[in-house]
Amino acid sequence: MRSVRPTHATTAGLIRTLARWTRPEGGRPAAGRAVGTWLVVGALAATLVALLVPVSLFGSARPAAAAGPAWSDDGAGVQNTAFGPLSALDRDFVRKVRLAGLWEKPAGRLAQERGTTEDVRVAGEHLIGGHTELDRRSLDAGRVLGISLPDRPSAQQQGWLDQMDAARGTAFDRTFAQLVRAAHGKVFGLVALVRDRTGNSLVRELATRANTVVLDHITVLENTGQAGVPHTDPRPASPAGTPAMPQAPASPHDPAPSQDPASPQAPARQHSYEEVK
Repeated sequence: MRSVRPTHATTAGLIRTLARWTRPEGGRPAAGRAVGTWLVVGALAATLVALLVPVSLFGSARPAAAAGPAWSDDGAGVQNTAFGPLSALDRDFVRKVRLAGLWEKPAGRLAQERGTTEDVRVAGEHLIGGHTELDRRSLDAGRVLGISLPDRPSAQQQGWLDQMDAARGTAFDRTFAQLVRAAHGKVFGLVALVRDRTGNSLVRELATRANTVVLDHITVLENTGQAGVPHTDPRPASPAGTPAMPQAPASPHDPAPSQDPASPQAPARQHSYEEVK
């Protein structure tokens, strides 16, 4: 339902009505005018409140997504480089890529050592492979662009590693998948923001590669079934000689399916980073 705002005509009509109600009949005119004046002032105040309250409640509201991903401004402004302008957002991104490798590679090693399922161990393998590559790229970018980079995880990231280190069995699987998946979800927005805004070709190249790697990590973490979100792994392969799904009987009017002996179906398997790079 659309709210109806008072108009000038409505306000004027209200004032005239109040004036008629408060006109004295045989009483003292001054007293009647005083009462009428106060009622008119009250009506005007109520009208003003009715006009301003919707603005104060909704005028400054912003969707939560409008704030965008968080990043830190180092205060150094935009710097000119041989690869294009280098902004504070660019420098913060390169530092965050470096920080990600400093805690996610150890997390991946823990997953390979302690994971109770193959999916958890595969996720650990992808973390190590992906962040080994991104780590090298971020170090190269930092050296060429003159960006100082950290050499140890942040206090928060170290706390996540400590939580994983203290967990065992299926509790480890769950702690690992949920912590690393949540971190990747946050950084994914930053990668997209940098890829969209940067005017530096070296930073853009890093962001482009990071986008692919982070999405891969999100996928394999969800495939563990422990990340707290629906996993996305493909349908498990059926044993040899048995159909994956019951097949409806063919109609006598349907043509027989063609077989191409030159392109047999190869069994699907999970590839490592080194194989797909």
